Amino acid sequence: MAPSRPLSRERSRELGRWEQQARNVSITRDDWGIAHIHGKTDADAVFGMIYAQAEDDFNRVETNFINSQGRLAEAEGEAEVWRDLRMKLFINPDSMKAKYAASPAFLKTLMVAWADGLNFYLSRHPEEKARLITKFEPWMALTFSEGSIGGDIEKINLTQLAATYGGASAAPVPPSDNNADEYVEPTGSNGIAIAPKNTRNKHALLLINPHTSFFFRSELKMESDEGLNAYGAVTWGQFFIYQGFNDRTGWMHTTSNVDDTDEYLETLSQKDGKWFYKYGNGERAVTVEKIVVPYKTATGMARKEFSVLRTHHGPLVRKQDGKWVAIRIMQEPVKALTQSYTRTKSRSYAEFRKSMELHTNSSNNTIYADADGTIAYFHANFIPKRDPKFDWKRPVDGSDPATEWGALHSVEESPFLKNPESGWLYNTNNSPWTASGASSPKQESYPAYMDVGSENARGLHAVRVLGGRKDFSIENLRAAAYDSYLPAFAAMVPGLLKTYDAAAATDPLKGKLKDQIEILRKWDYRWASASVATSLAVYWGEALGRLVAADARSTPGGTDEYMMAGKSDPAKQLQALANASDKLTVDFGKWATPWGDINRFQRLTADIVHPFNDAGASIPVAFASARWGSLASFGARAYPQTKKWYGTSGNSFVSVIEFGDSVRARAVSAGGESGHVGNKHFTDQAERYATGNLRDVYFYENQLKGHTERAAYHPGE
Repeated sequence: MAPSRPLSRERSRELGRWEQQARNVSITRDDWGIAHIHGKTDADAVFGMIYAQAEDDFNRVETNFINSQGRLAEAEGEAEVWRDLRMKLFINPDSMKAKYAASPAFLKTLMVAWADGLNFYLSRHPEEKARLITKFEPWMALTFSEGSIGGDIEKINLTQLAATYGGASAAPVPPSDNNADEYVEPTGSNGIAIAPKNTRNKHALLLINPHTSFFFRSELKMESDEGLNAYGAVTWGQFFIYQGFNDRTGWMHTTSNVDDTDEYLETLSQKDGKWFYKYGNGERAVTVEKIVVPYKTATGMARKEFSVLRTHHGPLVRKQDGKWVAIRIMQEPVKALTQSYTRTKSRSYAEFRKSMELHTNSSNNTIYADADGTIAYFHANFIPKRDPKFDWKRPVDGSDPATEWGALHSVEESPFLKNPESGWLYNTNNSPWTASGASSPKQESYPAYMDVGSENARGLHAVRVLGGRKDFSIENLRAAAYDSYLPAFAAMVPGLLKTYDAAAATDPLKGKLKDQIEILRKWDYRWASASVATSLAVYWGEALGRLVAADARSTPGGTDEYMMAGKSDPAKQLQALANASDKLTVDFGKWATPWGDINRFQRLTADIVHPFNDAGASIPVAFASARWGSLASFGARAYPQTKKWYGTSGNSFVSVIEFGDSVRARAVSAGGESGHVGNKHFTDQAERYATGNLRDVYFYENQLKGHTERAAYHPGE
């Protein structure tokens, strides 16, 4: 065997530095495989927590940063070219390196520790074959500085982007990005805070309940001798806890309906081969930027080159009415990463509020609670002031200087609640006008662009379970989060029953649906694994939604397009129930199929896009889609090779926290902490997840006693 090549001097220095830092870090694994990291400094804790994440699922860590840099096509092929181009419109390595160089010293130290931790992991695990990133650099942390599953960039439609820059030779757009008119699962999250006046122990409570794709975040504890002491959900590859708590404060982010991005209609012309755009009484030169997108082919790497046009508003991403459309979004990665990290160290409302003054949490609402008994609702954290005479839901005239953004709205200038009289507050991705019952912000007090959404079925449900209670505890807040009522069907099914009762006796559907109607007539509108009514209602709602969704979207007012479906043509309502019954019979042999036989959790492989299989092991899940108002959300559907429905999104991490002299918490994650098939922590939380049986969180060191699977070790051991 040939001798190994000696290390270069630079490589030896790197390894020496990593090994020295690793000695300042300890990782303890509890009996759920969750990492508890301690470092002497914050940078040491960052080094250790990213090393632990790589141990658990390096593939997801790397994939997130392949995506954040616009390099998916290099790993996955030509189909991802347009997604990469979209990302590269805003993520430029040279720009990010310059921003890194100008970052505050403390943040640079953390970014260096982040890159070092990942590189040290790769050096210690040569069997781990990176798909693309064989060496992480500190500036890369700035490409994914805020922990949301999507982000403002994803508001750019890939099909329109391809039509704008691809022409007839455009590569195909992935179906998931071309589904504007498809009947799709709603996404979002739930956050609830309860003030001490409404709790049994007179301590504030917080519910953290993000609805994301499964396995999108890790769960861990990170602590340092410099005051860091936080626990919660970490988006794979990031070095801050995105949704979580420390011993004094807790935070939960929900996707907002704020209008925080804008489109501008630009009037372009060409002179002597150069592009110009109208602005005010004059013209400005259009910036032309060459962007190269490499992509993998069967024979090696290829590349596509694009000449992207920009105005001062942003890149031009589509055409409308003969004009180009520019999009403007927040672009503050250094501030965003600073805010994402510093809030984890906040020890009081005042300190948390200070982090909010950076205004870079973009389009997320925030639910907050702390040990002093303060609860708060912060509306979206990046809201430019705009002239209300314009309709900002549509593209505005880019040539009119009056359409420029002004300064950012302050916290008080946006919908905001602190210790409301009701003693509770929440957000379910709905408008904030019901966030705290009678104590809610008043819509008429704010410009229209503050929120362009509406009520949703989960919002109606939240008000139902939160109002009028004074005895909340960890357990009954957990129970409220899993309350089985489905308000959408409570609104829709009575109309179906009325339609059936009014149908002529000669109607052939009258006899065919008699038994189904009787089951629905007796239903209490609550999901349950053994419930046939839940199966009938969900299949009926799906069938009806496909028949009337377009009409419902165009109907003003109301709460949710599928609740609006209850006002549809009576004949469509009965036909949809007949279609649902037929579908259940074909798929399961009988229409009277219990919900738990259909709605399943399955995790067979570590693939990011999971291949579901009816022959594989799976377990029943009682809770249903957020579409029907289930607070506990399970976004499931059948796949081309399956009859059963398998979940891929919804409840992903759930935690209930009680603050006081010490913090107590319970939590559960979808499946388990490990991304490795065969590891016992790959699915060890699945049964708890499916039944809402949260486990105790071991926040303090003494709580780990008797619950430690692997005693403290240094990264690299």
